[in-house]
Amino acid sequence: MGKPRYLELIEKNDPALLEKVSALNELVYREGALSVKTKLLMGVLGDAILGRPEGVRALSNAARANGASEEEIAETIHVALHMAGIPGLVAATSAYKED
Repeated sequence: MGKPRYLELIEKNDPALLEKVSALNELVYREGALSVKTKLLMGVLGDAILGRPEGVRALSNAARANGASEEEIAETIHVALHMAGIPGLVAATSAYKED
């Protein structure tokens, strides 16, 4: 999976900002009181609520790579439905694998 388009644009146009964004991502998505997997699932939830299917897809794939099961992703989608209603559900379905 390549770099998200917004990061490519920042890298091209403002490398100093990219350094700061990358440092923030490293700070947020590291092991701590919450596991990386949990933090990524929280990101899936947030992007679903914001209606960002591309982010949901990328973060759910990263969560899988960090040990998230399909059941954990499904439960995250359930929370998105509860928190954001149908618009969140539509975005959250981007977490499902497409065969």
